[in-house]
Amino acid sequence: MAPMPSDVASPYVELDRSAWAALAESMPLPLSAAEVERLRGLGEELDLAEVAAVYLPISRLLSLYVRHVGALHRDTESFLGARHPERTPFVIGIAGSVAVGKSTTARLLRELLAHWPEHPDVELVTTDGFLYPNTELERRGLLDRKGFPESYDRKALLRFVIDLKSGRESVEAPVYSHLKYDVLPHERLVLKRPDIVLIEGLNVLQPARLTADGRIGLAVRDFFDFSVYVDAATADIRQWYVDRFLRLRETAFRDPASYFSRFGQLSVAEATAEAERIWDSINGPNLVGNILPTRSRATLVLRKDADHSVRYVRLRKL
Repeated sequence: MAPMPSDVASPYVELDRSAWAALAESMPLPLSAAEVERLRGLGEELDLAEVAAVYLPISRLLSLYVRHVGALHRDTESFLGARHPERTPFVIGIAGSVAVGKSTTARLLRELLAHWPEHPDVELVTTDGFLYPNTELERRGLLDRKGFPESYDRKALLRFVIDLKSGRESVEAPVYSHLKYDVLPHERLVLKRPDIVLIEGLNVLQPARLTADGRIGLAVRDFFDFSVYVDAATADIRQWYVDRFLRLRETAFRDPASYFSRFGQLSVAEATAEAERIWDSINGPNLVGNILPTRSRATLVLRKDADHSVRYVRLRKL
């Protein structure tokens, strides 16, 4: 994804890092270095300067969108005769590859958005909870395709988003454990009409599928008010995945309760080879075949360099 020449017509506005960072020069940064450290994903190179330059302007932009959607809601209700006076949550989808940093992006935006007084109640839902349980994936022969579109209970995810945008008083989402590598059957995240909901996942920008009778169904992204795609060169993401796998080998994989505890005993060379095998057979094909093709559907694209820093931002024109 090369930067666009300035004279090429495009549906996006593109700003390089310095131009984007300048948008936040007068904005106070509400997070401390310790908070950024807590939010940073394993292997992520992230500090206060990066948060101030990249993520703070995004949070302000999103806050403007939320405010103006609220104004549009009030005008629409006035036009309709105030039939539905309560606003539904503003829903933001966050997509991107495994190991690209989308989870860190989602956590950062949740914290930053909650500091804007117009919308203090911000929730984050990951689509991992909507994966089929391991027993069901095994039954379907999909355990080695975890993360591919067919490994998710897409009907349940779609129902969840529809319930959110229908204005239900209480909506529940399933919870996933990375330690257990499975959905936790008795845990639920309960959302009670938050101001904003961020939905983070590999395939949240997937298009709708054809139904059995040949019609085009609904897609989760049809109910997003805004979407973000976290992007980087495929070779860089592959290396970040391998680096993260090696760090996990020294940390979480050493936990006897971890689903991946067997990897904790591998040598560096063995762990590297295993990480490369997993990437080349699962995560890489999923990125190229399913995730990357959805990039053009995002409202905003963050393009990262090899050092994890964001090099430029593309924002879809209104």
